[in-house]
Amino acid sequence: MSSTINRRTFIGGVSTAAVGFTIVPSSVLGGKHLAPSDIINIAYIGCGTQGLRELPDLLALQDVRVVAVCDPQKEARGYYDWSPNGLRDSLRKCINNPNWQPGGDGTIPGGLDTGKEIVEGYYANQTGKSYQCAAYTDFRELMDTHPDLDAVKIMATDHLHGVMAAAAIKRGIHLTMHKPIANRLDEGFEVIEMAKKSDVTTHLIPWETNGTMEQVLAWIKGGVIGKLKEVHNWSNRPVWPQYAEIPKDKPKLPDGFDWDLWLGPEAERPYHPHYTNMVFRGWYDFGGGSMADMGHYSLWTVFNALELKNPTYIEPQLSHVCGLTEQRTAYQLKNDYSFPYASSCRFKYPANGWRGNVDLIWYDGGFRPPVPEPFYAEDKELPVEGMMFVGEEGIIMSSDFYLRKPYVLSGNKKLALQIDDSNDKFEKASGEQRFADAIRAGKQTDGSFRKAWPITEAVNLYAAALRSGKNLKYDAAKRKITNVSSANEYLKRNYRKGWSLDEV
Repeated sequence: MSSTINRRTFIGGVSTAAVGFTIVPSSVLGGKHLAPSDIINIAYIGCGTQGLRELPDLLALQDVRVVAVCDPQKEARGYYDWSPNGLRDSLRKCINNPNWQPGGDGTIPGGLDTGKEIVEGYYANQTGKSYQCAAYTDFRELMDTHPDLDAVKIMATDHLHGVMAAAAIKRGIHLTMHKPIANRLDEGFEVIEMAKKSDVTTHLIPWETNGTMEQVLAWIKGGVIGKLKEVHNWSNRPVWPQYAEIPKDKPKLPDGFDWDLWLGPEAERPYHPHYTNMVFRGWYDFGGGSMADMGHYSLWTVFNALELKNPTYIEPQLSHVCGLTEQRTAYQLKNDYSFPYASSCRFKYPANGWRGNVDLIWYDGGFRPPVPEPFYAEDKELPVEGMMFVGEEGIIMSSDFYLRKPYVLSGNKKLALQIDDSNDKFEKASGEQRFADAIRAGKQTDGSFRKAWPITEAVNLYAAALRSGKNLKYDAAKRKITNVSSANEYLKRNYRKGWSLDEV
């Protein structure tokens, strides 16, 4: 273990022959020739549809080698996606094989076998040599036994993020991971604290999609809209089916699917496809809801710029579902297991040194804020996704969900023109390349876990407020709900034996 951690720290001195890869001339790979000591060995954890969708970008990096893949589901069976052939066609291009098929049930690509096949096919196509990619169903075995492992990319379901991240950090393995850090508040806090105390490089993937707050912040601080009062952010999510009732039927478990490993820290229950793949986000046990899915992309930069910390009050509004009994009477489902079809959530943030109190309001499922009055004369509606900053004297709008090209809807427009225009500074950089560069430099990325507590806190309080259906008073110093004691159960996870952060 000590020699492995030494390599992870200094990235050098180990041959890649053990994983069947030979460094070839730059004329073959294209671009700069890399010595073996420059190669970062990374394992890819999570070979579902989104994992496979992002895999080609990582494979294209010349200074990174995907040496292993990991997933508890072996074959491409029962996967869902946004189009029937889009992912398959993109993977065909990745490995330069127009006839490639995903196997399994022959529909949507996914699973361990597919991940291994794509990695091996890509490198073989690039070098003209065979390549052996290791395959694991259990991420703990991967981290403990795979030789010369420097880093992991985690693309698993939300409920596994925290335990996987903790396992990597404890073993001195650098990691990049999709959002959220965890779908429980306490677990997210513990993982972030572990990251702060560790030398490993961490990177949360949605950071690279966040827009810039430079122009908006300049307008706010310059007094263009007066004292800032509210930030509104709304999403068209969910764009996946959500289920108001717990499945009662018991479909057959797909061959080669280790259901126990997929459940991980969560309580045992029968397998059902409505828990897995792209629909997991709709369940409190397995997902983080629409805000955890999309709020990381839009709001992380807002939290940082406005220094939004330690909300004092969380106010949920949510849809509900009704049914009919056998006696032909109507009833409302009592539901603390799945996210509502539509919701909004208001967070009240206290003043800091340069701004007053600010309310942040999140909307999903078609909910949007009231149409601003200047839209009336133009007979204009709010877009399906967007962001709006409301001050005492005006409004700043974003042209899209990611803060690109903001504009002053109302307020002191003359003053706004005098403030430096930085609307076009947004650019999407390669987070994976910056992650690799940070590992070599022994530094953190701008999207480090260490900077992610305010957004992690918010998305988990959102889930707890919706699950309880109550307005919550929050003591940030203690990370406790003070007015609805039962809601504190939603802030922590009841780990199955062997799955706590101390045990993984």
